[in-house]
Amino acid sequence: MKEKMKLIVVNLSLLFLSLHLSSLFHFAIAKGGLISSNFSGLGDSSYVGSARHLFEEKKFSMQEHIKRLNKLAEGYMSNAELEKAIKEFNRRCSSISRVYSIGESALGVPLWVIEISDKPGKDEPEPAFKFIGNVHGDEPVGRELLLHLANWLCDNYMQHPLATLIVNNVHLHILPSLNPDGFQSRLRGNANNVDLNRDFPDQFFHMNDDLGMRQPETKAIMSWLEKIHFTASVTLHGGALVANYPWDGTSDEKKYYYACPDDKTFRFMASLYSNSHHNMSLSKEFPGGITNGAMWYPIYGGMQDWNYIYAGCFELTLEISDDKWPNASEIPVLWEFNRMSMLNLVASLVKTGIHGRIFSSDYGSPLAASISIKGINSTIKAGKVFADYHRLLTPGEKYEVVASMPGYKSKSTRIILGEEASTVDFILDPVVAARDDSLPSRCDCSFEKREQKLIELLPGQHSEILIVVILILLFLCFLMKRRVILNYLRPKQMAGQKRPLVV
Repeated sequence: MKEKMKLIVVNLSLLFLSLHLSSLFHFAIAKGGLISSNFSGLGDSSYVGSARHLFEEKKFSMQEHIKRLNKLAEGYMSNAELEKAIKEFNRRCSSISRVYSIGESALGVPLWVIEISDKPGKDEPEPAFKFIGNVHGDEPVGRELLLHLANWLCDNYMQHPLATLIVNNVHLHILPSLNPDGFQSRLRGNANNVDLNRDFPDQFFHMNDDLGMRQPETKAIMSWLEKIHFTASVTLHGGALVANYPWDGTSDEKKYYYACPDDKTFRFMASLYSNSHHNMSLSKEFPGGITNGAMWYPIYGGMQDWNYIYAGCFELTLEISDDKWPNASEIPVLWEFNRMSMLNLVASLVKTGIHGRIFSSDYGSPLAASISIKGINSTIKAGKVFADYHRLLTPGEKYEVVASMPGYKSKSTRIILGEEASTVDFILDPVVAARDDSLPSRCDCSFEKREQKLIELLPGQHSEILIVVILILLFLCFLMKRRVILNYLRPKQMAGQKRPLVV
């Protein structure tokens, strides 16, 4: 009798345990989570329930998993079809686009980018924005939605105000697939089984400091940001529905809210996307549909933090689909859910923030100076060609803007940033130094020595005439210098910006 009772108790205990594990197992699937076989970050095994860096739970064998994804891939563009669609877009919309490659994947597949602008390929004093899709091979929704975005902008340019605003005032760069090899194999990592979102140099841990050991796709991104001065960026992922912002990791690998210097601005950007989305802001798991990365799930070697630290580019990581690989029939619905979010976020580069250019007071030449905000430990650089800067900030607050550059006196001004963008141009004075007369000047306005020699040669009234002529020339020289600066300050004003303030 006792043996039977023990057997019953054991069976009941096993039944309870199996039911409990089953509920946990279901929770992990709902959040999209099977741990990657690649380990290129720190602490990835700590929070198994989290979705943004994990595969699906191992409900299937790997062979069954791949077979299932191959079935789901029907209706998605293959790599060859994606390349064809990109080039066809460029032929159809050649007046506002160009196509170029930033490099190749580990297996040699070109990483194609579409640039959309009213002057594609040309330098302009405008902000640049980039979209990157398919960072993880088994998250393909982004590559499809980015082609939808490109075609929508082409079809609606000069018809829809948002399309026209973006094309005329932003250089938009779209990389539909960073990881074509992973997509082809239906796996998270690239062809070398490396998670590309753990492969960037990290501020806390230095496992990725050796740039020569980085993956080809990672190197392509890093080289890309050396060539183009991006103001903001987005990477598209799948497995959850939330807008994620820095920091992504913590110094002690623990999970808690870890704010970056521009936390308010990132929260504004993330909220703008979430609130424009069909239902992201209604999330019960993430208040307002946004989350600090470290609070959700600390990761290291991520692209998001690297963009902000090393390139001054404000990047969000967007989870745009609860299902990592939904049926292709859902793509049109997902596009509609995300369309206004994507458009509003890009347009915010023009509609909000502080913009301007920086010049030298002596000859009016552009200065690739730095812009900082008092009280925020973050600095951005002005562009090298036009010395234009585009500083994203939260509207409705007071800011002290500081422009600085070695060899020049810093200048600052206080502004109240409203709901519209503000334009603040700076003219910096060089630090006074001993003059070297052997150096040529673009506009030599000192005529003292020449004046003295000519006066000695000209007697009486001729010397008085000469003095008048010299004074006129000095005045004209002054006007020319001023005109050079004013001409630089007169580019086309971006929509939504107030009259420029010159400091």
